[in-house]
Amino acid sequence: MDNRTLFEKTTISRLFIIVTIPGIISMLVSSLYSIIDGVFIGQLLGADAFAALQLAIPFVIINFALADLIGVGSSVPIAIKLGEGDEKTASNIFSSALLLIFLTGIGMGAILFIFGGSFVRLMGADEHLVDMAAQYLRVYAGFAPLTTIIFAADNYLRICGKVKYSMFVNILMSVIAIILEFLFLVVFRFDIWSAALATCLSMFICAMLALMPFLRGQLQLRFVKPRIDRKVLSSILTNGTPTFLNNIAGRVASIFFNIFLLRLGGSIAVSAYGVLMYVDSITQPVLYGFCDSLQPAIGYNYGAKNHSRIAAIRRLCFLICGMMSLLMAGVMFLAKAPLIGIFVKAEDTGLMDLSIQALSLFVLSYLTRWISIVSQSYFSAIGKAKYATVISLSIAFVFPMIMLFSLESLGLDGLWLNLPFASLLTAILSFILMAVHLRKNKV
Repeated sequence: MDNRTLFEKTTISRLFIIVTIPGIISMLVSSLYSIIDGVFIGQLLGADAFAALQLAIPFVIINFALADLIGVGSSVPIAIKLGEGDEKTASNIFSSALLLIFLTGIGMGAILFIFGGSFVRLMGADEHLVDMAAQYLRVYAGFAPLTTIIFAADNYLRICGKVKYSMFVNILMSVIAIILEFLFLVVFRFDIWSAALATCLSMFICAMLALMPFLRGQLQLRFVKPRIDRKVLSSILTNGTPTFLNNIAGRVASIFFNIFLLRLGGSIAVSAYGVLMYVDSITQPVLYGFCDSLQPAIGYNYGAKNHSRIAAIRRLCFLICGMMSLLMAGVMFLAKAPLIGIFVKAEDTGLMDLSIQALSLFVLSYLTRWISIVSQSYFSAIGKAKYATVISLSIAFVFPMIMLFSLESLGLDGLWLNLPFASLLTAILSFILMAVHLRKNKV
């Protein structure tokens, strides 16, 4: 099925099934690898290695931030241009974006390789944690030019209607990573750096596979000689800014969180927060995968000016995400101990008890967080970068930082309640922005 038939002609219910199920599966499989990665490191290498991983992860994501900016930022104008029937411009944006991602991967990788350990040290970690975190970061840094392309390539496949192939690539990436990490950590008993190596090798292999249909000229987007003029660059930066700021701001907030965690509870508090993030990664990717998989359809129909179809997609997306989020909240609250036991050894009773307390409060974020996720995804898809940026900055940095200091008197409980309060405030803001947008555009 070509992308015009898929995005513009298919019934809404069938469109949801065709594009969201592969998107959710892809996110879940990727999340499964992240979970297994945490299990391997937590169960095989111990609590200190698990804490070092949590200290390193914000910088790993920052390493991908510019690539995400370019990948997401180019996907929006590409989808809109294809909806307008302008394949030539779409292909130039596509080719220009890939070149920019490769170049920024070199720059970001160099910075992380040289200064990664120093960044972790500045957070207040002891030298043992710094050494493990630095090992992990340097592997990602070395592979950055070859791996950061994978997320953008996945977006381009879905824009071209290759949702099943995209799903296959994501599943294969996780399978390869799990096999390699098992070999490195279980069989060969390498250190924490090998977990990063397993991920990077799988990302590189699957990035090449993701680009193969484009190299063969089988899709609407084709490789052309890049013409990176001011208009193309401005379009990419404008539309990618919400995701970029969300990545950067969220990671900066995580660094501040880690500083407070180290101060209030030491490495065990850092590990407990890491457990929260891993448990969250079991369920939250369903919402993100659902919303992200619909972005190309929304962007295409926006370019084709099918406003009634966009409204139908938007309404159903809010309804389904709300129902899924409430269901997830119930499951997480009732199954706290089993979920935490996946990552924490049974004999680590202190970490187990602290993590259960943390999850009991953290799960409240699921009551409202879905509102900002759907709203930001929708605004990004139609090119309303300012609205999407306001939402992403609010949930990733502004409200979390306000809550970090406002709830400081509650100690660690204030940190576990941070996201629930930040999610509530961002949901209210998202509702206001959506109302203003709908009234202004009369849709």
